[in-house]
Amino acid sequence: MYFPKMRANGSSAPKAECGPSKMSKTIDRLESNVRCYSRQFPTVFKSAAGSRLSDEENREYIDFFCASGTQNYGHNPPQVCRALIKYIQAQGIQSSLDMMTSAKVEFLNKFEQTILAPRDLEYRIQFTGSAGSEAVEGAIKLARKQTGRSHVIAFSNSSHGHSLGALSLSGSQQFHSESFGSHNNVTHLPFDGYIGTLDTCELLEKMLEDSGSGLPRPAAVILEAVQIAGGVHVASTKWLRRIANICKQRDIRLILDDSQAGCGRTGQFFSFEQSGVKPDIVCLSKSLGGGLPMSINLIRRDLDTWKSGEHASTFRGNNLSFVAAKAVLEFWDNPSFEFEVLQRGTRIKAMLAQIAKTNCDFDLNVRGRGMIWGLDVRNGIVAQEIIELAFRRGLLVSSAGSHQQVIRCQPALNIPNDLLDQGLEILRHCVSDVMQFRRTIDKPATAMPVVNATSAISIQPPVTLPG
Repeated sequence: MYFPKMRANGSSAPKAECGPSKMSKTIDRLESNVRCYSRQFPTVFKSAAGSRLSDEENREYIDFFCASGTQNYGHNPPQVCRALIKYIQAQGIQSSLDMMTSAKVEFLNKFEQTILAPRDLEYRIQFTGSAGSEAVEGAIKLARKQTGRSHVIAFSNSSHGHSLGALSLSGSQQFHSESFGSHNNVTHLPFDGYIGTLDTCELLEKMLEDSGSGLPRPAAVILEAVQIAGGVHVASTKWLRRIANICKQRDIRLILDDSQAGCGRTGQFFSFEQSGVKPDIVCLSKSLGGGLPMSINLIRRDLDTWKSGEHASTFRGNNLSFVAAKAVLEFWDNPSFEFEVLQRGTRIKAMLAQIAKTNCDFDLNVRGRGMIWGLDVRNGIVAQEIIELAFRRGLLVSSAGSHQQVIRCQPALNIPNDLLDQGLEILRHCVSDVMQFRRTIDKPATAMPVVNATSAISIQPPVTLPG
């Protein structure tokens, strides 16, 4: 891996930014302007293993991005590769709609034995397609069908996907354009911690009890226990339990969207486990398919009132995803796996806390749980500078939050500790150098030293990233 020459103070001078290669010209010529992450990481990647990626110039990168959380177990886990190769060589069925296949049966059995039964969870599994937004659409549709009500409550800074129904539930203002269709029948209320120490459950309860509040009794409340894309906001156990009780008392479906924070990202398989809450419907996606597209809904057994064919998706029978999903569940057969994830999370938290303390004049904030942590630098432009510098030094990190002002750290759950520490050191130096640069340019012009062109950090508008 390339590491720049270290300065005397232990930090490293930024590597010259990778210019557009001839390979990227094809992207510029043919791919839609909607592309996003390729602008943040301007290189052509060709291979990946574990927590390392390589590009076509043979540069290596430590991955703290994990394809926006779809690679919780690292790139190309060996057991996944073996299982897929074996299945393909045996001419296994690839796409099957909702027909019965051996790959589906094996996944269902494995998921029940490894995930549901040990947690005493009685759910039926609905295969909803490829993405989390498809799971969300199915969950909302089912809640409305069962209750005969159409209204849904979502929360500030929520992120539930990019199909039109899911967009109406997401909190970001950019998704509330009239051009995206009607947002009728959705009310956004403040998430836990949104108004300081105020328990926002009180507002929800008051509005539901008051016939003059303008809030009808909803079909569902949908939430994330940890809002990753929204800025790494963590709901407290007390808040989650109170929301669950409010829903139970009023026959409102509680939908827990675990598309991003599930599959071990918070230290346990489900983000809501430590609260003891058992949602009516759980949406799962992202890393569920071991890196391949897959989404499901877990539906409380007595609430599985679908009629045959009443909800469908073409790729709800992606058998390659079933094979990969079964293979990654083997990680959870190891009794120490969960403990090791929490240990690595503690290392991340400690480093980010150290970074915040060292740069206390910028009032940085650290928040998260398990192996999803955010460093709130309060400014989207500053966050982008850190991300760009980290990329040039061989580390992939991304941003989150309403202004993309939060540096999001979500390395693979099984990243080796030495590689984790190496990536955290790069991040520490990047934040330090950017903040020192910011201190310098905030000084009066007469006191500003000459800045070397190779160490100047380009200032770009923050990029709004999905997922």
